[in-house]
Amino acid sequence: MFEEIPVEVGLVHEGERVRKNDMQVELGGPNEPEKCELVRVRPLDSITDGDISIVGPDIGSMEEGKHYPLGILVEVAGARVEPDLEGVIERRIHEYSNYIEGFMHLNQRYDIWIRLSKKSFRKGLNTFRYIGKVMLELFRNELPILEKVQITFITDPEKLGPLYREALAAYDARDARARGLSDKDVDVFYGCALCQSFAPTHICVITPQRYANCGAISWFDGRAAAGIDPKGPIYAIEKGECIDPEKGEYSGVNESAKKRSMGEISRVFLYSAFGYPHTSCGCFEGIAFYIPEADGFGVVLRGFRDVTVNGLPFSTMADSTAGGRQVDGFHGISIEYMRSPQFLHADGGYDRVVWMPAETKERLKDFIPASVFPSIATEKDVTNIPELKAFLESRNHPVVQRWTAAEQAPSQPVVVSAGDIPITANGYRIILKNARITAEKVIIVPVRATDDSGGDLHGAQKK
Repeated sequence: MFEEIPVEVGLVHEGERVRKNDMQVELGGPNEPEKCELVRVRPLDSITDGDISIVGPDIGSMEEGKHYPLGILVEVAGARVEPDLEGVIERRIHEYSNYIEGFMHLNQRYDIWIRLSKKSFRKGLNTFRYIGKVMLELFRNELPILEKVQITFITDPEKLGPLYREALAAYDARDARARGLSDKDVDVFYGCALCQSFAPTHICVITPQRYANCGAISWFDGRAAAGIDPKGPIYAIEKGECIDPEKGEYSGVNESAKKRSMGEISRVFLYSAFGYPHTSCGCFEGIAFYIPEADGFGVVLRGFRDVTVNGLPFSTMADSTAGGRQVDGFHGISIEYMRSPQFLHADGGYDRVVWMPAETKERLKDFIPASVFPSIATEKDVTNIPELKAFLESRNHPVVQRWTAAEQAPSQPVVVSAGDIPITANGYRIILKNARITAEKVIIVPVRATDDSGGDLHGAQKK
């Protein structure tokens, strides 16, 4: 199938990482303000099957080590192909791209981040035509309802602008369609395993009120995908019994998570960042992160380039959040989930959100309750935790009432919770899975080495 392609193509290359020192070029990514991938359904007679176009510089003429803008437009047609399938087909670009040796595709929609390795470039992967040919063959073979497929790669910034704006409008229209439907209204949720090559224990659970973390798959998209490809990476989950409506725990989701994660994940809370939070891959649009000093949450999106109020950038917190782990207080999320009434429902919702970038706050203005909107700080208001606490007090943020209640309540034991807690003793390393440790008091002292006679080696060295 791929005899013309100068590098290997197959599942074995899913999950490959191309580090900066090993990359030939970078396409999209955090350094490019405009990048996107978009699928459009067209009439059969309006596109040319198998056509691959390149608008702007091709890979071979790009300077080594540099970054470039990129737009990928995939136009499809078929008697059974409807616009409802656009988002489903679009997400396959991520999957199919990662089959290509040395071609790393991360994220989705307007956040795509692609790197080509020097090794694959030297082997001859020097044009988008090869990338397009791989996509064409996989689309035809795995989605036979597509009768025609035409692909355009755009690297010219001026030509990319109109596609970028069209893509943003298309994403917004898809997202708006899913609003209004409640998790209580359906008997089936959907799961997505497209990112398991990067996060083996991660399973995205998609409900009407909880979009996929990547922001690219709604409940309607999940239903459409499972309908055209029942054995594919997007599949139905019988939600089963509602164990906890506040936290969003369902027996069917738990059973599916346990099966799909090979037993690593046994419980999932859809509406909470604590206890058994929904796992995260690495393609999430943003992170909700707990700020213990304020007993509230900060929110940061992938495009925010500065450090957050806790002094950490998005990239650092992403490392703590991704990988298919359940980490208390670090929660991969999508923009659309932040528009949902179930957003961190068990944790207080927006009454618990204390900081987010100004651009994000404005973007969510119609979905953040008016009573709390002025009380949420941004990078324009505060730069550190002490300033944040002062700001929250001055604006009488709802979270301040929690501080008062905590001060008046009797002292509680410290609870440490984590996905894996390593303990090393006498040469043995013990890892407690999903452990919670409760202690009345925690004492931290330095460990000092001693010689055979019990003398202090550090002291001896000082002498």
